[in-house]
Amino acid sequence: MKRVRREDILDYVTYGERRDAMRPAALAAKDARRVQVGEHLTFLFENTVTVRYQIQEMLRIERIVREADILHEIETYNELLGGPGVLGCTLLVGIDDPAERERLLTAWVALPEHVYVRLAAGALVRPQVDERQRGRGRLSSVQYLRFEVGAGQPVAVGCDLAGAQAETSLSATQRAALLADLEVAP
Repeated sequence: MKRVRREDILDYVTYGERRDAMRPAALAAKDARRVQVGEHLTFLFENTVTVRYQIQEMLRIERIVREADILHEIETYNELLGGPGVLGCTLLVGIDDPAERERLLTAWVALPEHVYVRLAAGALVRPQVDERQRGRGRLSSVQYLRFEVGAGQPVAVGCDLAGAQAETSLSATQRAALLADLEVAP
């Protein structure tokens, strides 16, 4: 998948001026790649459009102007992208109640090993996990995952962790979006 380059990024003032025109395409790309699994798990499969949008939003919100800081944001967010046969994904664990969130993020420390992408042939692909998102017996509510699906066709996303078991079949739009991302040359 094509990485976001420095020349792809606008300064935060110019982005602010063009944001209203740029947002619909970015939000449509996110919507096509967002998969809700059960009550608490939202998988957002990333591509160049979604990552560029995240970088632009961070620069705007944080008013980042130093070149080194801009390059750091680009490098950081590019880590979310997959590669040939690989889907990059941000997993959001959404639990509104603070006490319940703390309890479940502790109980679900092994969650990343229990999520999967189901392929058309039936195989379950488990993710590579970014261990920086887990520590001291507690899971972060944001996880960065990479699913090596190869030439497989994703048809569902799920979780088999006790207490969070669920699976969501991908819509035709979601399947097409993920296949397009897998077919993009690096």
